[in-house]
Amino acid sequence: MSEHVSAGSPRDTQRYPTGATSGGGRVVAVSPGAAASAGLRVGDVVRAVDGAPLRDVIDWMWLTDEPEFDLEIVRETTPHVLRVERTSGEPLGVEFASPLFDPIRECDNACVFCFVSQLPPGLRPSLSVRDDDFRLSFLSGNFVTLTNLTGDDVDRIIDQHLSPLHVSVHAVDPAVRQRLVCPTVEDHALETLDTLCAAGIDAHVQIVLVPGVNGAEVLEETLAYLAERDGILSVGCVPMGFTGHQRRFSGSYDASSATDVLARVGAWQDRMRAERGIGWVYAADEFFLLAGKALPAGAEYDDFPQYENGIGMVSAFVEEFAAEVGAAAVETAVPAGPITAVTGTLFAPVLRESLDRCSLTHVRVLAVPNRLFGGNVSVTGLLGGEDILAAVRDDGARGTYLLPDVVVNSDGLLLDDVPAASLSERSGSDIHIVGSDGAALARALMTGTGRTRP
Repeated sequence: MSEHVSAGSPRDTQRYPTGATSGGGRVVAVSPGAAASAGLRVGDVVRAVDGAPLRDVIDWMWLTDEPEFDLEIVRETTPHVLRVERTSGEPLGVEFASPLFDPIRECDNACVFCFVSQLPPGLRPSLSVRDDDFRLSFLSGNFVTLTNLTGDDVDRIIDQHLSPLHVSVHAVDPAVRQRLVCPTVEDHALETLDTLCAAGIDAHVQIVLVPGVNGAEVLEETLAYLAERDGILSVGCVPMGFTGHQRRFSGSYDASSATDVLARVGAWQDRMRAERGIGWVYAADEFFLLAGKALPAGAEYDDFPQYENGIGMVSAFVEEFAAEVGAAAVETAVPAGPITAVTGTLFAPVLRESLDRCSLTHVRVLAVPNRLFGGNVSVTGLLGGEDILAAVRDDGARGTYLLPDVVVNSDGLLLDDVPAASLSERSGSDIHIVGSDGAALARALMTGTGRTRP
């Protein structure tokens, strides 16, 4: 149904006012536990623990790892102090409105391939936040460049052992880095990475490959540099994505250049498996699809360390889908009306092949071209509501359409602010939101479970 959102693509990140300082974290849920017993309520703002101000949930977890502590809170406009006493292992049961209580750290660079700088006009402002925050790297797996870290930040990462981090390196050659990253501050990122690794901080590394810039020998040099350093757990190589709303690029990787990347990554994998027992470096699924090469089996991704970076998602989907169909306890029934799986153009051939292999030939596949972004954007996760609606209408709005939930955010909106709840009415068809993984789609097709109306 879906595959990863392209490297550098927009994240729906909450924007904080420029210059704002931490006012603490607003509580949005309190489940039974020590904090509730102490009197903490939804709506309270927790500002400090034992007098230490809170900047984020990391501080919260770090400072509350004690049997007793005081919470300084503000309830409406009145400050209070709550004494928390917990037994060993007792949950606090607190959920905050955001993981960050102070302004998000934004990127100081002007990367030539930055996807956020290529967005179409009119999208909600939160999509334009170029986050480069080490805390989100630790908490959520966001890739950061390390170029905006202060000495205090480095000390905090080491002291609180914020490991592993997710780090974008792209290239180690100074001239190539300057061309790619275009830092607006002095670039000490590689030295910072060395400092962190020496202190026991691990990292998963991303390399966004730009044709003719950091592939070939430059990629070999970068991989050799990273392989020499303890603590680099994995490396993911992903192709540059570009939209139709910029003039720098008119093309990215093709079958020939993608084949070259796969050959180089494959040679490094052979070496690292012999030395370390893991592949260590992995190529994005797009390279295999562009080159027309068979994707590796799921086992070759070594527990999928770069899964959220779009590496191994297709193999995992194919294997999960086949396993779930094979394990189905009910006989497959062809529905009275057509049933159609909606996906992006990149993944559509893979999905069709999976359906045919499992003898689900009655299920149709609707490949939706991405007119919202244009360029070479073809992944499912970046589809907008208007493009989906247009494709369903052009398809004749026949029967039931299954749409993967990767296109919808937590507020029920697609990237262009079309509410998921409006899709059926606006299209004149029956559109259901289903899980994005192979097992979820198989369950929806085989048993009708796992399917929900938006």
